[in-house]
Order: sequence, then structure tokens, then C-alpha cells
Amino acid sequence: MTERAPDAALPADPTQARAEELFHEGEREVQRRAGVADVALRVGRGALQTAIDPEFSAFLAQRMFLVAGAPAPDRRVWASLLAGPPGFARALDSKHLHLVAKPPPGDPLAAGLAAGPVPLGLLALDALTRSRVRLNGTATPTQAGILVTVDEVYGNCPKYIAQRVPVQVIGDGHPDPTRRDGTHLTGDQRAFVRATDTAFVASAHAQRGGDASHRGGRPGFLEVGADGRRVILPDYTGNRMFQTLGNLTVDPRIGMLVVDWETGRTLQFAGTAEVLWDGPVVHRRPKVDRVVIIDVEAVVEQACALPIRFDLREAHHLTPPLPGG
Repeated sequence: MTERAPDAALPADPTQARAEELFHEGEREVQRRAGVADVALRVGRGALQTAIDPEFSAFLAQRMFLVAGAPAPDRRVWASLLAGPPGFARALDSKHLHLVAKPPPGDPLAAGLAAGPVPLGLLALDALTRSRVRLNGTATPTQAGILVTVDEVYGNCPKYIAQRVPVQVIGDGHPDPTRRDGTHLTGDQRAFVRATDTAFVASAHAQRGGDASHRGGRPGFLEVGADGRRVILPDYTGNRMFQTLGNLTVDPRIGMLVVDWETGRTLQFAGTAEVLWDGPVVHRRPKVDRVVIIDVEAVVEQACALPIRFDLREAHHLTPPLPGG
């Protein structure tokens, strides 16, 4: 009779091995808790790439701004803007993207990107067609801007993207923005956040690097505490890979960027986040299974950080209602 080999000698589960290849431990934990690990694996197999294909290259070349997410020298994670004329983001080959752009003067990420190399996440968004591409890699400064060596690239669905059209470009590069710093959101900044339908989120993972993602909803979907030190971000159903929430599960540092599309004003704030799965703050929100509670630690407001003006055409038809709506 042949004895059975010990469990350690059994072949590895190929499904588990593939999941570990595609997703880090935080992403897998959130997928498991949400009950969508199988779905996430199917989506990841089809979406996640390690190189820039010709379609993504053409899409990036048409953009006039990108959102960057990365750790900064202050040890916080920030979301920031990089802007330029079409062609400022150019794929040199399938693994390298050159950005002829730098953050606005005084931006929290400017010093980190200038020193490099730094882990960087990028989001390329076309609000008119509701298309988006995300890239993660390593950023190294060049004489003209930033060279990104790409580790991962993938497209996202159009969910919750408000449709906008560019109507004006203000000069070349960034106007000289007026900067205001703080440790919490002031009254007018709280009103700005509550009125927005779009936010960009930066997060990070020690091995996988920086990440930048889009969040959309009806004006009021971001709730702000009366003292300006807490923001609540609902988590609407998306691609179920949970890159952002996965990062926050293992590294609570978070950055958020809100843009006034009509004036170019930006508001960046950074702090720490907790993913909340249960309780009244979750259950009173329609079609929401989780929320992210953000404790604000630092705020940067700039008057003219985005040198492009946009008009709103229409909200996304799948945007969930607000509490009590």
C-alpha cells in the first residue's frame, strides 16, 4: 500500500497561486470579506496587464491631464494633478511612459517626484467618453518631466463618471496658483467638498506601489464633519478588485483630490482611513456595503492648479441616491 504524501508535498492550488500573483494580501482580504474573490480573479485575469498596449498608448497621448497618487516626503500619501497639451503623456515603448509635466508649484508631491525614484499611480480620464486607464509603476525625474516605468496597466468601466467637455485652456502650463495650507477643512472648503460629484483617491502598498483612482457620486456623496476633520466616502459597486480598499487595509494613509472644473481650483487633503463594513453609517446609505472614514491631517488648496476648464453635460445614470433620497 502506497502511503499518501504529506500535505506540504501536494501540488499548489493554481487558482490561489494566480490570485496571489494578481492581488496583494489587502486586496485578497477585502475580496474575501465582500464575497467576490472568484469574480475579482476573473476580472483581474482579463484586465490586468504588465505593458502599455497600442490602444492605451493612443488614449494616453490624447489626455490633457492625469491624476497622480504617491507617497510624499512628508510621509503622507497625496493625490495630485499633472497637466499639459495633448501628447504630454507619451508611451516610449510598452514599459515606459514619459510625462512632459510637473505638479503645480507648491504641490505636496512636487518634492518627491523631483527627487525620485518614487512609486507612482496614475489615472488617465476622459470625462467626455467616460473612459479611464490606470497605471502603476516607478517615477524617475527627467530634465523635461517624469519617466514612469510601468508595472501594471488596466482599463476601468465608465461607472459614476460625470460627463464633461473641455471648453477652455488657460495659457501654457500651470498659471501661478495661490496656495493655502491647513490641518482641517475650513467652512468654504467643506462646502466645496460637499458640492462635488467627483473625487480622486491616492493610496499605496509597500510592494505594489502608489495608486490613483476615481470616485463619483451625486453632489453630497462625500460627507464632511462639522469640524472639517473627518470625511466619509461611500464605496459604490465597481470592478470588485478593490485596489484602493485593499491598499487602505494594509496601509491606512490616504490622499484625496477635489477639482472645481469651472475655475481650476483644487483641494487636496491627506490623512488616514478606516474601511467600515457595518453600522448605521453604512446602512443608511442606499446601495452601499462599506464606507471609508477619513481623518484629515493636512490640507492644500490651490486657486488655479488645473489650466483647463470643463462644462458639465450630465451625471452618470447609475449613480446611487444619497441617504434619504
